[in-house]
Amino acid sequence: MAWLILTLSGLMEAVWATALGKSEGFSRLGPSLVFVVGLGASMAGLAYAMRDLPVGTAYAVWVGIGAVLTIVYAMVTGTESVSALKILFLTLIVGSVIGLKVAH
Repeated sequence: MAWLILTLSGLMEAVWATALGKSEGFSRLGPSLVFVVGLGASMAGLAYAMRDLPVGTAYAVWVGIGAVLTIVYAMVTGTESVSALKILFLTLIVGSVIGLKVAH
């Protein structure tokens, strides 16, 4: 259960990171509210997962999932360019996250 919650928490990290960028310095209410809710849900999930998983592993997986999903979303929406090198490095992050799960 901790791994599922951690994965969902990583997804929420991507939500709050994206909303933070769209909030334009918290000057836009909608994205600012999404940021606050996403941040709270993400941190709560990370804290819950850390009850059963080592801190270092949980944090690395959380950051990895959030970073990859944030960049992929930006690429899909056209706010970030797509390149073979970016895709390669994102694949390496995903492989590292999977490796941490397998090694646990």
